[in-house]
Amino acid sequence: MFGRLPAISRRAIRTGNWLAPEASADFYRLRRCAVGLCVAAAIAPVAAQAHDSHHRSAGPLEIVDGKYSPVSWAGIAGWNNDNHLDAFKAFRASCRAVTVRRITAVSQKALGATLWEPCRAAKTANISDDAKAKAFFENHFRAVRISRLGETDGFVTGYYEPIIDGSRARTDVYTVPVYRRPSNLFVRGFTQSAPSLPNSGPVYRKIGRRKLVPYYDRAEIEDGAIEGRGLEICWLKSQTDLLFTQIQGSARVRLEDGSTLRINYDSYNGYPYTAVGRILIERSIVPKDQMSMQRIRQWMNENPDGAKELRRQNRSYVFFHEVKLSDNDEAIGAQGLPLTPGRSIAVDKSLHVYGTPFFIEGELPIESEQAKTPFHRLMIAQDTGSAIVGPARADLYFGAGSEAGRVSGRLRHHMHFVMLVPNSLDPVARARTMPLPQTRPSARIAKLFPPKDQKPANTPHTSAPSSFPAGEQAGAAPTPAAKAAPSNATPLPSARPEVRSMHNRRHRTHYRRRWHRWAR
Repeated sequence: MFGRLPAISRRAIRTGNWLAPEASADFYRLRRCAVGLCVAAAIAPVAAQAHDSHHRSAGPLEIVDGKYSPVSWAGIAGWNNDNHLDAFKAFRASCRAVTVRRITAVSQKALGATLWEPCRAAKTANISDDAKAKAFFENHFRAVRISRLGETDGFVTGYYEPIIDGSRARTDVYTVPVYRRPSNLFVRGFTQSAPSLPNSGPVYRKIGRRKLVPYYDRAEIEDGAIEGRGLEICWLKSQTDLLFTQIQGSARVRLEDGSTLRINYDSYNGYPYTAVGRILIERSIVPKDQMSMQRIRQWMNENPDGAKELRRQNRSYVFFHEVKLSDNDEAIGAQGLPLTPGRSIAVDKSLHVYGTPFFIEGELPIESEQAKTPFHRLMIAQDTGSAIVGPARADLYFGAGSEAGRVSGRLRHHMHFVMLVPNSLDPVARARTMPLPQTRPSARIAKLFPPKDQKPANTPHTSAPSSFPAGEQAGAAPTPAAKAAPSNATPLPSARPEVRSMHNRRHRTHYRRRWHRWAR
């Protein structure tokens, strides 16, 4: 439901779409085969666009666990009314990272390395107005409507950068520490001094030189498992402030001397995130239609004892590091670039490449909780989160401050997703090469050997069909076999001769030989 900002290259865990059902293991085994079949129905309207002579195909488009269908630009609601120049500026900012750190062609992500070509064009393009920006996207991309297999729409939530009060030193008011990464935190395959660690998977702590055990969970850390080690970056007023800072992944801490301390996600303790909002709904404490970040905070402030127990249901714990950003700088996303409010989104990094444009359309409660504000906007993937999972799943970044928090905290909505695919990828190629299942052998045999009582195909029907066999219809006398009409059906093969078991023959021979030896 809410999200967190990363440090330089990772984002913290996020509540995510806790309403979405999880697919079974069998479903995931079959999802690759279903992708191509989902494309075929929507190919016709945009066939000319998909196979334009100027498009050089680098290979088929494949979205794991997703279905997609090409769509024309005119078929995208709100496409002509968006501010494409703002989207182009965010896209060109992402291109700086794409061209410097080029993705290998063997990437398993949907777009692979194909963003490099439109990024190279964006770098040299002279675009200063909306019309040119719109033409750039239409000339270098194809539009593909996407969703998760079995679903028709995508799902969006919102996140922001909170501004909270804090202190560099512990006082009677500021008693909750914000910890940096402990030195005994260990992730397999990474050094303990690595600048960034995965935001998913197991995390351990070392005991001695070799023994590894799971790291402390939230309850153990809150009870003082790592205090006194000099890990404190700053101090906050409450555990609730810390929890929401961890959910968002970054914060601006206003210190007592008037300066601002910027902290970003660094690592976590290895436990999966448990959405506290979902627990409140399951316990019938907060109705589902009233759930928001503000509602969670209100309940926690009114029920301090219950808030402690609720927090500890979420065993995940986030560690931070300090970043050197001014008050005018936006938070840094997982791509390593400043985020753009209203244009940056967090996506599933295992499926999508940073810099991918997505057009998201629908209605969102932006102006108020009950409002249905039309939202038709081209967004750029520049961030990620471990709770952001799926091909059509996004977290919209709204900036910093309380107003951005109010808006982002209300978002839990289904929206239409259109992904912009570079021209070098063919969105219909996979459908053309998708093998169809072979005809069932039983059907083939039935054609060769139809039942004896089945009428030939060229025999006209003289009566209504009946479920009774020929000659046994109600009120009809049996037809003698000698007078029965000859059948043109292919005769069935004769029954196989009965073969005596070789085991029995050997058994009898064995005793016959024993009897002859005894008779002698």
